[in-house]
Amino acid sequence: MRPLSSVPSGDPSPEGTGLPGLAGLLRRIARGDEAAFAALYDQTAARVHGLVLRVVRDPAQAEEVTQETFLQVWRQASRYDENLGSAHSWLLTLAHRRAVDRVRSAESAGRNDTAYHGTTHAPPHDTTAEAAETSLEARRVHAALETLTPVQREALQLAYFGGYTHTEVAAMLDLPVGTAKTRIRDGLIRLRDAMGVNQ
Repeated sequence: MRPLSSVPSGDPSPEGTGLPGLAGLLRRIARGDEAAFAALYDQTAARVHGLVLRVVRDPAQAEEVTQETFLQVWRQASRYDENLGSAHSWLLTLAHRRAVDRVRSAESAGRNDTAYHGTTHAPPHDTTAEAAETSLEARRVHAALETLTPVQREALQLAYFGGYTHTEVAAMLDLPVGTAKTRIRDGLIRLRDAMGVNQ
């Protein structure tokens, strides 16, 4: 993996730069363009690694998850849909999911070790009911997210799944901070209403 140096992030504007945006790079990567992949990596690796490190909190694990994320991008670039959000948001969502999966896997392994070596036996836990409840809740959240406008959904994903501050979200989406806050607030209100949650 190339060094995770401080590189610019976000979708560069094609106007006046001669560089394609991240969406354009993803289209080229989907056709097997290695130069486009290298360009995308250079523009986004530091941001992706920073997000992953915040979730897994272990530098070695963060390096691995970052590599896995970019491997997934290389293999699945054709799955990116511009109508569902920015390329940058799509990339960070992939990274966040991989990081969360790594944390859950580590926690599961730790629980298995503890259970195996434990001297006392806890009463049986109904994991099927818990899994069903978690799955239903995830479906409700996903369905509620689909009711948001694309700009609201993108801002919420960055703020709550990506863990970015309002200021960082504004910078990533090239918006004034007030506009970013409004999108996040309006998205949360709409999400709450869609899920039928009382204030």
